[in-house]
Amino acid sequence: MAAAAERTDELVREYLLFRGFTAALKQLDAEIKADREKGFRVDKIVDQLQQFVQSYDLAALRDYWSYLDRRLFCRLEDVYRPTVNKLKTSLFRYYLVHTVQLFALQAESSRMKKEEVEVEQAVMHHKLPAYVANMDRLGDSELDMTCSQRGTAHSLQSRGGFLSSFLSQSKKSPSRPAHPSGASPTQTSSMLLGKKESTNHQSAKGKEGAVSTKDGKSHFSGLAGESSSLQQRQKRLQEHGKERKELLSKGTFQGQSAEKKTDISTAEMEPCSELHAEQTETSAKMLASNAEAVGVRQEQPFIVLSQEEYGEHHSSIMYCRVDCSGRRVASLDVDGVIKVWSFNPIMQTKASSISKSPLLSLEWATKRDRLLLLGSGVGTVRLYDTEAKKNLCEISIDEDMPRILSLACSPSGASFVCSAAAQSPISHMDFSAVSSGGKSVNQVAGKLLLWDTKTMKQQLQFSLEPEPIAINCTAFNHNGNLLVTGAADGIVRLFDMQQHECAMSWKAHDGEVYSVEFSCDENTVYSIGEDGKFIQWNIHRSGLKVSEYHLPTEATGPFVLSGYSGYKQVQFPRGRLFAFDSEGNYMLTCSSTGGVIFKLNGEEKVLESCLSLGGHRAPVVTVDWSTAMDCGTCLTASMDGKIKLTTLLAQKS
Repeated sequence: MAAAAERTDELVREYLLFRGFTAALKQLDAEIKADREKGFRVDKIVDQLQQFVQSYDLAALRDYWSYLDRRLFCRLEDVYRPTVNKLKTSLFRYYLVHTVQLFALQAESSRMKKEEVEVEQAVMHHKLPAYVANMDRLGDSELDMTCSQRGTAHSLQSRGGFLSSFLSQSKKSPSRPAHPSGASPTQTSSMLLGKKESTNHQSAKGKEGAVSTKDGKSHFSGLAGESSSLQQRQKRLQEHGKERKELLSKGTFQGQSAEKKTDISTAEMEPCSELHAEQTETSAKMLASNAEAVGVRQEQPFIVLSQEEYGEHHSSIMYCRVDCSGRRVASLDVDGVIKVWSFNPIMQTKASSISKSPLLSLEWATKRDRLLLLGSGVGTVRLYDTEAKKNLCEISIDEDMPRILSLACSPSGASFVCSAAAQSPISHMDFSAVSSGGKSVNQVAGKLLLWDTKTMKQQLQFSLEPEPIAINCTAFNHNGNLLVTGAADGIVRLFDMQQHECAMSWKAHDGEVYSVEFSCDENTVYSIGEDGKFIQWNIHRSGLKVSEYHLPTEATGPFVLSGYSGYKQVQFPRGRLFAFDSEGNYMLTCSSTGGVIFKLNGEEKVLESCLSLGGHRAPVVTVDWSTAMDCGTCLTASMDGKIKLTTLLAQKS
């Protein structure tokens, strides 16, 4: 695009020169120079952004980013929105760091100049007569002013550095203007650097002090002449204090109203600040005791806005996944029924299909949200178009390894990985043949393959060490450079997708690994295994355990649904067993009556349960948590075919 634009500009220039339209040529050059899109050249756009950063022009930087957002970024697909948001955050962080470095350099240069001045003064005082040295010192008013400003800057640094003092001032902005006298951010930064504006501000502050002193004298002289009115005011304050204590003792809400009355009376108590401080402290203690007495609970991190049910399935759910845009859901049950449905603004089924052969895995093709990848139990993978409601193509993976256990599509949408495994002695679909307390029987050989999404051709086969084993679960990081897998041998493997090789592997669980995911910062991975453990691993140091938690059986499986006459249905984990919120501080997992949200805290060995979503009569077997929309959407799917969609609103602390 950039090359085409430049070539077109050159052709237009040649044409204008050939025709002799010099005025038009000058106008063209001027408009090209002022072009904000820079001919769609990335390097020019980056240079422009860096120029604004280097010149500390925050207003121009924000204006230019807003223009790029309106002109380019808003037209991108939904899958690229998180990347654009990260780019914006990184850009403004870069601006902040660059600005702080400027202040640090200024402080250092000021300190060096101060030392030089002190040395020069010492030399002058040593060589010159006393009266000459004193005359020079007394006459140098600018030097005194500079030294006082440097002393102020030094005191700010000694109390935590420039950045901490700057942040503390910004926190006080509601009660104290951040830019006095209508100063702009640029003028404020120059004041912090000890320029001329700070002198003006100090002089203005001195005038304010003089006025307040003068007013204070007149006020106290008025008080001396009106001693009777002062006594009446003190008596009124004492009566108000008694009344306030009575109100505070009645309860929390009455205490709050009494506190408002105290705030109103504070304006009348300026000469008696000590009395006001005492009463404020007393009211705070009484409010705290009243809050404890009525049992005020700590605010929940989430508010449940709504909970809806999708009941189009009539058998146990295996997979339930939200697409990248957060608008549609794809669900798959054990009978091979696929449903694609939307929930915003209303819950509505968009597509439905029944597979003749058993299906074992499902995944959205990330690049185009309308496409689904479906893995079967007979060694095939289908590409299903949810809008046209038909299979676009079907490919055969391996006849010797017919079970397609896991599918994961790269965030770029160009490729996907496919896990194929040999047939097990007892099929996972034969639920009645497996006891509830038994171990899974998936210790069979397997392959991990990389396929091209456009051509639907195999690109390569990954090496699995120490031996080929069935891979149960797979997950990409945000840019597709890393792939994490969990296998039937209990080993977690991390693959470098640029080199297409295993970067590291470690024994993670006793038994199979059921579910793996990257953390939000992608410095760690989480895994759930057959041993009932939920473990966090550091990916920078192979096999280093960051934290470990024990989960109940109802969260890790096997999942058991009992019925009449001794009927028992057992299902081993297939879909995602846990999901994170947008910040990665909370985890949603399965339970026997619905989803449960836990708070992640590496310092504690026990997970803190924050919210139980509930709503199910059968065990929940897979979950998902979509944060693409403003409100988080939790999906919990159970063995009776019911899917609960819970909309949450996060409460900011």
